[in-house]
Amino acid sequence: MSKQEVTTVGNLGFSKNGLPLEVKYCTKCVESNQRFIGSAPHSDQKSSQKDHIIFDDEGVCSACRYFEYKRTINWQEREEELLELLARHRRTDGSYDVLVPGSGGKDSRYTAHILKHKYNMNPLTVTWAPHIYTDIGWRNLISWIHSGLDNILYTPNGQVHSTLTRLAFENLLHPFQPFVLGQYNVAPRVAMEKDIKLIFYGDFYPEKGIGSDVDFTQKSFDTRLFTRTEKQDLYLSGVHINDLPRHGITTRDLHPYLPLEVNRLSESGIEMHFLPYYLNYDPQRAYYYSTEHTGFEVNPDGRTEGTYTKYCSLDDKVDGFHFFTWFIKTGRGRATEDAALEIRNGHLTREEGVALVQRYDGEFPQKYFQDFLKYVSLDESRFWEIIDSFRPEHIWKREGNEWKLRQQVS
Repeated sequence: MSKQEVTTVGNLGFSKNGLPLEVKYCTKCVESNQRFIGSAPHSDQKSSQKDHIIFDDEGVCSACRYFEYKRTINWQEREEELLELLARHRRTDGSYDVLVPGSGGKDSRYTAHILKHKYNMNPLTVTWAPHIYTDIGWRNLISWIHSGLDNILYTPNGQVHSTLTRLAFENLLHPFQPFVLGQYNVAPRVAMEKDIKLIFYGDFYPEKGIGSDVDFTQKSFDTRLFTRTEKQDLYLSGVHINDLPRHGITTRDLHPYLPLEVNRLSESGIEMHFLPYYLNYDPQRAYYYSTEHTGFEVNPDGRTEGTYTKYCSLDDKVDGFHFFTWFIKTGRGRATEDAALEIRNGHLTREEGVALVQRYDGEFPQKYFQDFLKYVSLDESRFWEIIDSFRPEHIWKREGNEWKLRQQVS
């Protein structure tokens, strides 16, 4: 079955991977209707209209509608709700009472620092290690810890992780899938081991507006995302787990990547909450807060490849390829992600956002290209062969020897 085979849902055409064949852009921000839940559609993922961002009859995306709703929120009442939640979990015996997953970037820094210093909690931070640390990423992790926090750094088996990353790149064009799975599952596992009943995350799904049934009042993670049943058919990096031994990966190697059993998590009493539900969050303010209070450093190159910002996703040499493969599969990249959010937060006009997207979206992450090829054991020709095989026909066209987007935000 071809990657580009089309299915029809109702009267709308969708690609096999669930993307609308008619590309549209939000009339308020620069978001595309190709925005998919997580990072992008994969060939082993069942397509659903609920998985991508939804535009209303006025051409406005659900994320922009959330930000309109956000202006009506009584933040004092939300903070009182937060205080009640924290009071239920706060401990007086010196043990940890909240877990904050993160890399030491602006969001996790803001979350951990404010919980500790404003709300008198005793946080434990936990980090799922990047594929390959950048210099600035390592410095930021160390300065985060030295700002006054305890941390567990979980580093997966390097041979297993690089193999899974290569397979995910080859089969799904998603080199970040193994990292994302490990990052998701390490927090509840550590919380259970340390008997911590509260986990706080620094980002918030309604701000990204994914799905036709976005719940603007969602305050906590759906724990089903972190669980599995014994009989569930599991795939990792596009390979059934029973077939992974052919690639030198045994069942016991997979433990860090697999979700917890349903009963273990449901019976643990662990709650997983989003801090931006309770506090009026703005990534740019979090950046300034983290710089002032925790010594956060920005990209020393002035900006990050693929975008105009300098304070997002700095810790991993594979980050750029995560966003670049996202751009290949959906036609929207890191600059779109950044500009859409900054327009919603009032830091950019739509016109400014359009100009930035047109200038930076899809820029190739050349700086760490050789590091990436070495990590996934591929040569350059094979890399581009895989990249080109995943270009959706409704997004890309070839003119001579050059690939071009059929449509871009304007």
